[in-house]
Amino acid sequence: MILVLYILIPAVAAPVAWLLARRSPALARWTAVAGTAVPLVILVAQWIAKASALQAAFVAKGPGPSGLIAGSWIAHVQTTWIGSLGISFFLAADGLTMIMLLLTFALGLLAVLCSWRGITERVGAFHFMILWTVAGLAGVFLSLDLFLFYFFFEMMLIPMYFLIAVWGHEKRVYAAIKFFIFTQVSGLLMLVAIVALVVIHERATGVYTFDFTQLLGTRMASGTAFVLMLGFFAAFAVKLPVWPLHTWLPDAHTEAPTAGSVLLAGVLIKIGAYGMLRFMVPLFPDAVRDFRTVALILAVIGIIYGAIMAYGQKDMKRLVAYTSVSHMGFVLLGVFAWNSWALQGVILQLVCHALSTGALFIMVGGLQDRIHTRDMDKMGGLWQVAPRMGGTAMFFAMASLGLPGLGNFVAEFLILVGVWQVSHWAAVLGAVGLVFATVYALWMMQRAFQGEETHSWSFADLTRREVGMLGAMIVALVLLGFWPQPLITTAKQTVTGLQLMTGQSTLSWGPTAEAGGPAAGEAALPAADGAAGSTALADDGARQ
Repeated sequence: MILVLYILIPAVAAPVAWLLARRSPALARWTAVAGTAVPLVILVAQWIAKASALQAAFVAKGPGPSGLIAGSWIAHVQTTWIGSLGISFFLAADGLTMIMLLLTFALGLLAVLCSWRGITERVGAFHFMILWTVAGLAGVFLSLDLFLFYFFFEMMLIPMYFLIAVWGHEKRVYAAIKFFIFTQVSGLLMLVAIVALVVIHERATGVYTFDFTQLLGTRMASGTAFVLMLGFFAAFAVKLPVWPLHTWLPDAHTEAPTAGSVLLAGVLIKIGAYGMLRFMVPLFPDAVRDFRTVALILAVIGIIYGAIMAYGQKDMKRLVAYTSVSHMGFVLLGVFAWNSWALQGVILQLVCHALSTGALFIMVGGLQDRIHTRDMDKMGGLWQVAPRMGGTAMFFAMASLGLPGLGNFVAEFLILVGVWQVSHWAAVLGAVGLVFATVYALWMMQRAFQGEETHSWSFADLTRREVGMLGAMIVALVLLGFWPQPLITTAKQTVTGLQLMTGQSTLSWGPTAEAGGPAAGEAALPAADGAAGSTALADDGARQ
């Protein structure tokens, strides 16, 4: 039942914080700290306890797709919810789940801390929304029943809408409505696809079920599978976001309070990548293969377009928002490359982007609180006024452009190596995006922090609380740059399981495999994993 606690603790802490705020805003803040820190501590303890299981080779258990996937879970809980419709309360965790939960609780805690003094109105309601968002995110990453997944997927919209609309900036209502419409409409498309998949499965088996592990391998016409895949893709592409479905993101980021931007950039948009990895590709591998070229084109456009748009911004927060469009283009490249190099890079990119971009939003929010503007034309020379802030901003700008020695470089390198195995042109154009990233990152630093200080600014440098938050993120990015293996090892079992679920070898979509040559990318998987996977597939094929 430990998995239930990950959802229950922040969900219960939310109304408690709201009620305690009537007595003291400080009590609400500390309740929110507890509501995110306690599940974070439990998660780390479980991670340490399950370290050996996370590092073990993937082993299939039982017949069929359900048995194949069962071998990768380190914990799960399942009970009937609405039995007549085949809906269950099904939570499970593997390496990927642990990583996403770590991001959720850690960045949820940072969202509370970075708003400690900035939020002075409706403090209880604000922390209720933060905690309710965290609970919804935890539910998304733990759910394996598709109806339950959709429930949590949509539940997050309400608190995030209010975070933007109530505590946001000038055009907050417009940005909140736009965010809600984009995500709600795309989510409804996914719901239609889920229901259609369940009906098709019932006609084939006589059983209604929303259990993801039972729906794997559902037989249907290729055209039907392609249409259903597009329903899932629409929902996840809007969340990621993928060009041209990205337009809600710059507005939402620009108008959201700092805490909202941290959760949006750090965790919420990662749901798009998670949904593609966990559900879309395993459910519709052939349709995804047919859609790959289009997806790679969209990814490359997003990488370059996001970088160019970032360079053209005057609003520093809007600039950082457009960098997310560019960075998530690399994630889309890696997902549709679907080999072990690329998938490991995708998971690492999700973590490193959350840290670097989340930190930049904290920096921009702190700067706006001090000088009451985000317009870089009104800045310049800020390093002279606040040297700690200038040096810290430079570090995260270098992380954003993919400086070697930091985690972002390792992630993007792995993705590009994996993409090269299946599409040379996509890898080359993706690499061009790194050049554009260098331009916008250095341009931001030049306009805001370098040059002559002509505005007679006088404000406090980073506080001890800010130094503690940003310092922890700096340490994490450096560790991931020089020692990414623990994270890669944690995700290794999931990567292997995802490939086995789709029945795809590492390069089965690439020209080498099609020509009958060796799948060069298989070298990225240890021999034990490869052997276990081959045996599992062989056994499963024999049983069928």
